[in-house]
Amino acid sequence: MELVYFGFIYLLLLISIFNFFSIRIPANTSPLSHSLTVLLPVRNEEKNIEKCIGGLKSQIGVDQLKIIIINDQSTDKSVEKAMLAIKDDSRFSIMNTSGPRSGWLGKVSALQSGYEASDSDLIMTLDADVHLEPTAIAASVNLLKDLNLDFISPYPQQVALTFAEKLVQPLLHWSWMTTVILRLAEKVPHTSTAIANGQFFIAQKKALDRVSGFSSVSNKILDDIEIARSLVKAGYRGTVVEGAEIAQTRMYQNFSEIKMGYGKSLHKAFGGLVGTIVAVFFIFITGIFPLMLALFGSSLGWILYFAVVMTRLLSDTKSKSDSFYALLHPLSALILMYLICYSWLNRGSIEWKGRTV
Repeated sequence: MELVYFGFIYLLLLISIFNFFSIRIPANTSPLSHSLTVLLPVRNEEKNIEKCIGGLKSQIGVDQLKIIIINDQSTDKSVEKAMLAIKDDSRFSIMNTSGPRSGWLGKVSALQSGYEASDSDLIMTLDADVHLEPTAIAASVNLLKDLNLDFISPYPQQVALTFAEKLVQPLLHWSWMTTVILRLAEKVPHTSTAIANGQFFIAQKKALDRVSGFSSVSNKILDDIEIARSLVKAGYRGTVVEGAEIAQTRMYQNFSEIKMGYGKSLHKAFGGLVGTIVAVFFIFITGIFPLMLALFGSSLGWILYFAVVMTRLLSDTKSKSDSFYALLHPLSALILMYLICYSWLNRGSIEWKGRTV
């Protein structure tokens, strides 16, 4: 049994090493010949909207660019600040919605409204708390075209400033860097290895047309993963790529926000109760059990602990996270297990931006 456990942990390390050296990174900044529409859903984003628009206005090499800001019943000054930031830039338009369609979640409903108003070759979704570097769109679309893909998801740098953020925020990046052979998932797509981040996502419009836009994920909290799965199921290919150099976001600013943000979605992340139990077991045996063995005097435990720390270190280095926190991975794992339990216990009752999800 010890040999199997040892082999499992080192398999994760080997996957991490392979992905570290082979993950796609957008770099080709040649001007684009394709038209692209950015869908920017906004609900109470007055703290972020000006910086986000500034990043979009700075884009170079994208001559045929449209940005649709979809105002989803904001009750703050999001629209006023957006209008001031846009000024006379004709590439931008603001679409006001009357709230979610019946049976739809708010963000997905807003994206569908923007999709239905788009006629570009490519559709891009962007969260309002994401800031893009000037070459972000051109580099991402060129990579999509160079690889002959149908969708691509550059994973932004997850900016973390507080202790809680630094413990939790790198875990999503680590989860797929350690478990999915990205080049294989790119070449041989399967719904189980489909990865995407709706913070920054680009797809061929013809591919989205095939799945009726975002209608297949109308009531999905994890709409980004689910739209990737819908596209893969329809025969399309795509991948997640390292976007830390071209995009940055700070999702949450304290543990309370982390708890609410993860609480609304983690109960849906693993396909049901059985999948959740498997996920919690995986988090325990990779994040906590090696250190437990080590503290009880097992030399194997120390070997496995440092192997897991190395997987986290590789992921954190690539994603520009604070590498010191790799040493605290067991604590990160413990918090993640707590957040999963919290999400299950409070499913359907958590309020997010004024709506219960």
